[in-house]
Amino acid sequence: MPVGNIYLIAAIAIIGGGLFGFDISSMSAIISGKPYRCYFSSSRLADGTCPGPNSDVQGGITASMAGGSWLGALASGFITDRLGRKKAIMIGSVLWCIGCIIVCASQDVAMLIVGRIINGLCVGICSAQVPVYISELAEPKLRGRLVGAQQWAITWGIMIMFYISYGCSFINGTAAFRIPWGLQAIPAIILFFGMMLLPESPRWLARKDRWEECKDVLILVLGKGDPNSKLVNDEFVEIQAYCEFERQNADVTYLELLKPHMINRTHIGIFTQIWSQLTGMNVMMYYITYVFAMAGLSGNNLLVSSSIQYVINVCMTVPALLWVDKWGRRPTLLVGATLMGTWLFANAGILATYGHPAPPGGVDGIAAASWQVSGHAAKAVIACSYLFVASFAPTWGPVSWIYPPELFPLRVRGKAVALSTSANWAFNFALGYFVPPSFENIKWKTYILFGVFCVAMFIHVFFMFPETAGKQLEEVEDMFTDINGPKNIGTLAWKTHVGQRAPKNAIVSEKLAALGRTSDEHVKSEMV
Repeated sequence: MPVGNIYLIAAIAIIGGGLFGFDISSMSAIISGKPYRCYFSSSRLADGTCPGPNSDVQGGITASMAGGSWLGALASGFITDRLGRKKAIMIGSVLWCIGCIIVCASQDVAMLIVGRIINGLCVGICSAQVPVYISELAEPKLRGRLVGAQQWAITWGIMIMFYISYGCSFINGTAAFRIPWGLQAIPAIILFFGMMLLPESPRWLARKDRWEECKDVLILVLGKGDPNSKLVNDEFVEIQAYCEFERQNADVTYLELLKPHMINRTHIGIFTQIWSQLTGMNVMMYYITYVFAMAGLSGNNLLVSSSIQYVINVCMTVPALLWVDKWGRRPTLLVGATLMGTWLFANAGILATYGHPAPPGGVDGIAAASWQVSGHAAKAVIACSYLFVASFAPTWGPVSWIYPPELFPLRVRGKAVALSTSANWAFNFALGYFVPPSFENIKWKTYILFGVFCVAMFIHVFFMFPETAGKQLEEVEDMFTDINGPKNIGTLAWKTHVGQRAPKNAIVSEKLAALGRTSDEHVKSEMV
């Protein structure tokens, strides 16, 4: 008998998000360590120290996981439509284990990159399909909290693996990085066997005309085992109404997402993920040790101070899980962009005013740590970095995963979210590769660049991103096709509010009327 408690379902599924978190902090904690720098070093200095891979190579190593994730996210659209959300996530967990084996056994940079690409395939699949899976099972009032829990899992993965990597940093030899990379496989094993206990998405089952199974899942999850639950019957009627209405459309391809009636929400979904990367948060996660090295920290102080931001990340994600469905998506994104832009510009100003170029070769032999600041200014840089993380965690962090699955109708949701998530990983790849050379060449101006992005995303969200909180997934469709709004845009974004929606019965009746049926006829046909 599958598990029916939606909180337990979400708790198992979001382990897929935790895998990405494990990767982030295992790299950020390991890349500054002597064993890693010596083993994968591009050269050895005259004094015998190891500078580690040069900036371009380290950027490529870090970005390789995101490159695999981009491919995995795109492929997940086909996998999930054919095999289902549940099996897609299970396939991802298997790929992660394979990648971990190769990474753990890496003999050179090439082998390390291959393993990280395979890890990336898993992260791409899971990051695209876990939000879809949860959003299609959860009722509207819980959807934001449960889908946003994926971001919380990412933060937990980051924090747990960082401290594991920190503990292993005291080990001499290659075990210092091989042990953390090997331990990453454990959550994937738990995810694989845990998913066996969970039901399939009822909306995916409906698309495959497996109506009995669809209703059984709704009874299990929404009705708590009561087949006569009004919530179950209402949801079942609405799902079927939309499925029948959508079946009049042609088979879905990625090109469907570029057609006039779909392009607006496609661009919103894609830019939600692009902007979440251009905030600079993942840069802060991967390369925080570089930033703090510029502020004069080294050794254990460097790692411990870096770890504080991971604790902040975990704690500050909790408010979003509790209240994001009340706050709404738009205000949360707007406030987040404003605060993050503030801290980024502050850091740029502090570094420009009180900092100076580092000696040739960078701080502690790290070329990317090319700028130095000390005294009270260094403390201010660290404080702004912490405040930046505290601003991202309850805003763009969870909402970037919550928002895209809410934008699209059922027939295209799997591929649409896959395309949106692929944009996340494309930019993650670009930034992972770009940032070390950026710190080396344009130094503190890197912060200016990301601050400008935050200003741009504020403007974009205000004018183009409608509110989806409190609405059923099927009801969002009507908001985008509002005949009173501009063509192919629907209701103007700044005129939308939390929970503002047409009555459910009116929406179902409208769809059924297009099919030449009434709600009563539909209910009777399904009760037979």
